[in-house]
Amino acid sequence: MTEVLFYHLQGQSIERVLPTLLERSLERGWRVVVQAGSDERVEALDAHLWTYRDDSFLPHGSARDGEAAAQPILLTASAGNANAAQVRFLIDGAALPEDASSYERIVLMFDGEDADAVAAARGHWTAAKGQGFEATYWQTDENGRWVKKA
Repeated sequence: MTEVLFYHLQGQSIERVLPTLLERSLERGWRVVVQAGSDERVEALDAHLWTYRDDSFLPHGSARDGEAAAQPILLTASAGNANAAQVRFLIDGAALPEDASSYERIVLMFDGEDADAVAAARGHWTAAKGQGFEATYWQTDENGRWVKKA
């Protein structure tokens, strides 16, 4: 069954949180697709993932690079699963994909300080539960560690 994890970002940017979650996904042997809200956002994430830390490397590419099927982490602004990913990250308000049940895990990240993003996440939560997915809600504690809240 597909797990849908909702990550409520407060005082943290996607650029800060996403690389660590991508590293953990690769450590588990998963292929990943990250769906952003626009091509411009994909380009910015692409540049960030090359430079986010001096001592780390995240093998990735974007749909515009070609060879999408060969990418362990594929950045895109569109639907589809060109790299046969087991995990899909949704950012910038990207909605649950029509093929959501084909993933082991979907991670929906939203800005907890943006009322529209929170409202959209609530709608996605209702949709995920309505489709019978196992949905969990994660938020950071006072020490910055992710804690399952629901």
